[in-house]
Amino acid sequence: MADWYQLKEDRLTLTVHVQPGAKRTEVIGLHGDALKIRVAAAAVEGQANSRLLDFLRKAFKVPASRISLKHGEHARRKVVEIQGSLLAPEALLTGDAP
Repeated sequence: MADWYQLKEDRLTLTVHVQPGAKRTEVIGLHGDALKIRVAAAAVEGQANSRLLDFLRKAFKVPASRISLKHGEHARRKVVEIQGSLLAPEALLTGDAP
């Protein structure tokens, strides 16, 4: 298991470092003990948070009701919880995620 995620039963918790204002939303790699994701949205009025959750929802193939931002609403470092995904978190690093 890596430092950037925890998996307990069907609940996955990701620690994410977000870089808002990018040209496209994509996983960059690891940033210390967090997964670094560039987000194609400004950090204004929750736009970057919404885009991040949408990106992760699609990558992990879960409905919106199964993903939530637990910590870091106004920070670059965030904790996201995903329930019921069958995708291994490492797939985000290897490019195997959609």
